[in-house]
Amino acid sequence: MAMLIKGGKGRGSRRKPIADINVTPMVDVMLVLLVVFMITAPMLAAGVNVSLPKVSAEQMPPETERPLVVTIDKDGGVYVNERKETIELKELAPLLKALAENNLEKRVFIRADQEASYGSVVTILALLQEAGFRNAGLPVDPADARRVREGG
Repeated sequence: MAMLIKGGKGRGSRRKPIADINVTPMVDVMLVLLVVFMITAPMLAAGVNVSLPKVSAEQMPPETERPLVVTIDKDGGVYVNERKETIELKELAPLLKALAENNLEKRVFIRADQEASYGSVVTILALLQEAGFRNAGLPVDPADARRVREGG
């Protein structure tokens, strides 16, 4: 956007455009977006709270593709990704296949509370194997893994 400024020497003087861009509205919009994202980002990654077991394992390298996450709480409730409602075991395999778009090589993490029964975890692993998923993992809390490894 250019503005014209009137010259000071009589009737036939030329007007010169000002080529400055007013960045104040853009900065205001960016600051509002920053605040909105800072507030909503923690809510997006919340999921179901579980207490992961403490083990001495190395952290896996980061992936470019987000894995599917099956969460088992201490009462045996099964959740998929960040959904807050439990899912029946008979619906788990079809839902995971749909979310993976039938890509059976997609990584699936099973997050189980340390108080969840071993049978629940094994049942989920068996369902994943029957459904054809070949890439399942059991994540642990990396901070606790470091403490266990260091002997504290």
